[in-house]
Amino acid sequence: MQGVWTAQQIREAEEVLLARLPDGVLMRRAAHGLALGVRRFVGERHGRTTGRRVTLLVGAGNNGGDALWAGAELRRGGLAVTAVLLAPDRAHAAGLAAFRRARGRVLVGEDPGASAAVTGANVVVDGIVGISGKGALREPAGALVEAAAAAGVPIVAVDLPSGVDADTGTTDGAAVAAALTVTFGALKPVHVLARPRCGDIVLVDIGLGPHLPEPHAWVLEAADVGEHWPIPGPTDDKYTQGVVGVAAGSATYPGAAVLATGSAVLATSGMVRFAGSAADVVRSHWPEVVGTDDLAQAGRTQAWSVGPGIGTDAAGYDLLSGVLDRDVPTCIDADGITLLSEHEDLRRAVHGRTVVVTPHAGEFARIAGEVGPDRINAARRAAVELGVTVLLKGNATVVADPDGRALVNPSDNAWAATAGSGDVLTGLVGALLAAGLDPWWAAGCAAHVHTRAATLAAERAGGEPAVPAPASTLQAAIPAAIREVRKAALGV
Repeated sequence: MQGVWTAQQIREAEEVLLARLPDGVLMRRAAHGLALGVRRFVGERHGRTTGRRVTLLVGAGNNGGDALWAGAELRRGGLAVTAVLLAPDRAHAAGLAAFRRARGRVLVGEDPGASAAVTGANVVVDGIVGISGKGALREPAGALVEAAAAAGVPIVAVDLPSGVDADTGTTDGAAVAAALTVTFGALKPVHVLARPRCGDIVLVDIGLGPHLPEPHAWVLEAADVGEHWPIPGPTDDKYTQGVVGVAAGSATYPGAAVLATGSAVLATSGMVRFAGSAADVVRSHWPEVVGTDDLAQAGRTQAWSVGPGIGTDAAGYDLLSGVLDRDVPTCIDADGITLLSEHEDLRRAVHGRTVVVTPHAGEFARIAGEVGPDRINAARRAAVELGVTVLLKGNATVVADPDGRALVNPSDNAWAATAGSGDVLTGLVGALLAAGLDPWWAAGCAAHVHTRAATLAAERAGGEPAVPAPASTLQAAIPAAIREVRKAALGV
């Protein structure tokens, strides 16, 4: 797993390290890593670096200092480097002196040539603001960033894209969208909550590790998911692998039943039972499923997935209540979440139980209030208040446990934003709960495989470019996604 630390945690760790190092050493480490990242980026795009044009957008403080020191190194390496000072009277003095010694060109943001330096560059380096920055880009930074975007000039961000909040990944107006972000010491929430704005991410080790506290959140890597994914051993049978029940869909929404049940089957659950009025439709798609029309007729299970398409009327209430009466680990989604929001007795019934709820932002608001800008802390708060594991769906999915643990599953794309996609996720979570995974791990692993399956579905048959794919195609890509995480775990 990779850790994620808040801006305040990073600042405190940096203070400890700065007290132990000679003046300027930490910045020079960061700048060297930045220069290497920019050089590699330019080389990959243009084949050579000598003579290529780099323009630095230099704000006040240390972020601008990192850019200036890196610019000096790039200049000595044969690149043509221009620094555009956005706050000339507050530019990092030592960094600017080093840049001038390296014969770098210096402009001021209001200079007529500043915009031309940006649009004529092969790459722009965003050293505008760092992790302490708040709010949208101010002028002239906003106009220069907009000019770079209009001219198709890629931006390399220093530590984080300026204008994007370090702790929440949110924006409040003009902000950088980077092709590459070179960050220092540790990942920050912005790198996982706003992954599309960061582009590719390079993490530079500056010696911060030993001074960092417990991470604010975690990111599961493919190998972590592969190690936890249940794979049958030589002594397993269909029962020992975990039997999951699915209560989903209706005559009106049979697709929800097919999608949730099918994903549970494809997750390699040893056995899947289905209970509901869509049993015939489910059996026609998945003949291996043991289906019944009524929950009372369903056999024993180790977990249940319930909610998609069951309705929010009395019948839906009775179905959810009946599943909870079975007192096994449960994943609740969609209509099940709406029922929780409308019935205090159901909320009391789930509190403190092994339950995963999987709301999108609208459903979250019904049971725990508005998400707001801070998705990680919102999920944490809801997990404590509801007494369950919360999987807050979105481009960056957040999973939080009542014990405070949180993880983020970032995505570089929005291929999973399609009708029925959440039903597929519900079946995956239930299958992993039935296999005995801790609910935090079950939710996190399911979210990771779900995101990967969505990408594989969009890239089906290796076609370029990727294209939108429906939930049924996402579902079909689950085995390939599991195979990928298994390969990562095995190192093959």
